[in-house]
Amino acid sequence: MALVGGSIGLMFAVSLVAAPVLAGWMGLVGIFALTGVLALLGVAGVIWWVPQEPLKHKDLPKGRLADVLHSAALLRLNFGVFVLHAVQLAMWLALPAMLVQAGLSREQHWQVYLPAVLGSFVVMGGSLFQLEKRGYLRAVFLTSIGLTALVQVVLWMQVDASPSIVGLGVLLFVFFYAFNVLEASQPSMVSRVAPPQSRGAAMGVYNTLQSLGFFAGGIGGGWLMKHGGASGLYATCAALMLLWLVVAWPMSAPGRQELAAKAG
Repeated sequence: MALVGGSIGLMFAVSLVAAPVLAGWMGLVGIFALTGVLALLGVAGVIWWVPQEPLKHKDLPKGRLADVLHSAALLRLNFGVFVLHAVQLAMWLALPAMLVQAGLSREQHWQVYLPAVLGSFVVMGGSLFQLEKRGYLRAVFLTSIGLTALVQVVLWMQVDASPSIVGLGVLLFVFFYAFNVLEASQPSMVSRVAPPQSRGAAMGVYNTLQSLGFFAGGIGGGWLMKHGGASGLYATCAALMLLWLVVAWPMSAPGRQELAAKAG
């Protein structure tokens, strides 16, 4: 599940790097057409590539959706994925304009996105799993939430200033590192803390709230840009991330022995 979450974060980062180049080559119409083709390829992959459901299931008690909705640990993670993706989408309603303000045309934005994305994946890949093995997953998780909040605060402070390309690049590196850590660790934690018989329901609720977060970020971010400008947008994003930090603070990452006991 960590690899699944990491791949989602990677594709988001790839799209940011590729989109300015593709938009200059094929225009907005081409972007939408390409999105449709990729969606159809995804449907084909699910039909003909994804393995079929096993005909014989393990003899486990039937899971209940109520078990998922009444779990404090799962509710914290579900709230977190909603906030993370709402903030992720909302902040990009204002960030490209800041790069233009710093002197970088839209066609050149990939020159900032690419090194920030690659650097963040190198650092994340070299630290996350090692720190998790040493029992620091909770600390890394909470630190990543705090770093994302800090990025929103600094962006908020830069709105009325004169942002530099280097400064925005550093902020994006920090954001992508924290985002990739959260994107990789959250689905893994959902599958680990959910009751074994309810893992499918837990992942279904989690993925639904992830998509609803995108939806809320688009609508809410657009409303905030209209009525409060970029300052109101980033201030709200920072407040949401700090709220998530408070909600997530009581979390505890399951240890290996606990996971083995649940599996057994």
